[in-house]
Amino acid sequence: MAQLIGNDPGHLVRTARAIGRLAPCAGIDINLGCPAPTVCGKQAGGALLRNHDLIRRIVFELRPVVPGRLSLKTRLGYESTDEFGALLDLFASLPLDSLAIHGRTVRERYQSDVHTAEIARAVATLPYPVVANGSIVSVASARAMLRKTGAAGLMIGRGAIRDPWLFDGIRDSLAGREPRRRRLHEVLAYLRELTDEVTREGDFEKESQIVNRMKKFTNYIASGISGGSLNDELRRATTLAGYEASCIRHLDNDEFFAEEPGEDGTLFCGIHDLGRTD
Repeated sequence: MAQLIGNDPGHLVRTARAIGRLAPCAGIDINLGCPAPTVCGKQAGGALLRNHDLIRRIVFELRPVVPGRLSLKTRLGYESTDEFGALLDLFASLPLDSLAIHGRTVRERYQSDVHTAEIARAVATLPYPVVANGSIVSVASARAMLRKTGAAGLMIGRGAIRDPWLFDGIRDSLAGREPRRRRLHEVLAYLRELTDEVTREGDFEKESQIVNRMKKFTNYIASGISGGSLNDELRRATTLAGYEASCIRHLDNDEFFAEEPGEDGTLFCGIHDLGRTD
């Protein structure tokens, strides 16, 4: 599945065709959910939720050229969840194969509870499968999302950056198996592998650029470890040696990796609300 972002139907059609020529692709997903100001400022991503006619044009022009699945990734509205009813009417009229819903508005970004009732409303309303997204960061929150929404599947973003074993854990839990808890030394190995990957794939002139790139990932990965002190150290790191020393100091042991990140109001919000039982 390839995800596209943009607001020009013609450009999106040309890109979808080019992807189809390059390699077999299960389908095309159009991003209507990105809340980044630089994206919304270009009237793409979440900003498209304010232009229903343009969404309709994009879908109807893409449908004939996408041989596989055609889906949208959306939020509940731009300013308010009050917009979601009209969006549901729009989505129900489109020739889609599925819809992924991040249970927040664009304005809420990632700093609110997830509106699971609205996702459940879409599940009950739409004629095709709905995939739930938003603050799925653990086995418990994944199970809670499925229970509260009845969604056909889950989409996981930031939670998978923090915990790449999360998919295995969810599958094990849903199959009735006890998920294996990971140890901090496994997180250390993950960070080392990620650092090697970033270094190899990136075009960096300075070592500090590699460190700064890694901080974008460790903001998530280190959440909830050592009471936040690991993240504090990594944010101050300027060299790979200093970065590695902090990782070794906090992670080179057999303690369990926390099953959930810390809820800090910026990176991970609404976790405990989602995980509560009904």
